[in-house]
Amino acid sequence: MPLSRQRRFPRSLVSVGAARGFALITLTEWGITDRRHDVRLCVSELATNALLHGVPPGREFSLRLVADGSLLRVEVRDSGGGRVGVRHCGADECGGRGLRLVKALSDDFGVTPHVPGKTVWLTFKTDLSGDEAQ
Repeated sequence: MPLSRQRRFPRSLVSVGAARGFALITLTEWGITDRRHDVRLCVSELATNALLHGVPPGREFSLRLVADGSLLRVEVRDSGGGRVGVRHCGADECGGRGLRLVKALSDDFGVTPHVPGKTVWLTFKTDLSGDEAQ
């Protein structure tokens, strides 16, 4: 039976760290340690993008983690209309590389549109034995 945990976060900068902490605590409780650094970075990027581009004032975003066998799914859902796309940035640009990094670290990546909003999701192949893979 899959494990699932979800939490909502307000439109606030402190929510990025709170989402990251929620993900790490959840992974630790589930015994998933081999991809925790990748997951932590990706949750940070997706939560930041939700706040900057997807969550309207007065609204929240949600983070959902689902572990099913050796597959971990990470979902960030918001109710905004921002478009999701991997950008190709020049060397002198300060931002715009987050989704490229997320796509490189995860095993799969996608966007599911909703009315309103969207869910940006990632999957990671994990070792549920809890062994650190380095």
